[in-house]
Amino acid sequence: MGYIKRVFWITFWVLVASFFHYTLPQHDVARVSDTYEKRIDFGENSIFWAATDVGNAATTANRDVFFIQTRLTNDQVMVYRNEDTGWGWPPYFKFDTSNLQAEASDLKSGADAPQWVVIKHYGWRNEFMSIFPNAVSVRAVGDPNVRIIPWLNIGILILFFAFVWAVWVRWRRFREARIDPVLEDAGDSIANTSDGLKKWFGSWRK
Repeated sequence: MGYIKRVFWITFWVLVASFFHYTLPQHDVARVSDTYEKRIDFGENSIFWAATDVGNAATTANRDVFFIQTRLTNDQVMVYRNEDTGWGWPPYFKFDTSNLQAEASDLKSGADAPQWVVIKHYGWRNEFMSIFPNAVSVRAVGDPNVRIIPWLNIGILILFFAFVWAVWVRWRRFREARIDPVLEDAGDSIANTSDGLKKWFGSWRK
């Protein structure tokens, strides 16, 4: 029972951490090398793509998606999709996909004269499953070593763990006041019944 309990809680917290890592905003410093539009046929990875842009006809088979191609400060290539989130999840309320694509196109630069930008995004990049993070905003910066403090993430995580702590404290108090006494009484009743049965069987053996 203890092993199953440990596996359950480990699995639970891994899922919680994965949820926050995918959903909360992240920031990359990069150089925009290209922007383009591509027709995407959605398959098993459709869960990692946003819904149809707000105002367009809904379709589940395929649609055109904007992409922003970049090189990070470590010279690694990173490609972002650029899709509206609308009123759906995660709640970024992004409706300016076309404007963001225009801004990113205007910030394109080469390796000889790089224009560094900070790209705010959420999601993961996985080449095997063709998953791309979704760009939320882009802004120019003068220093590739700019320091970005994720205040929003810090605030959300503090509130989440404060909520978890409050729930755990109240559950512990409820268990100590209501559940543990019942279990103790049940244990005493079982013990008394067991003693009575032992005595009864003992009288038959005699």
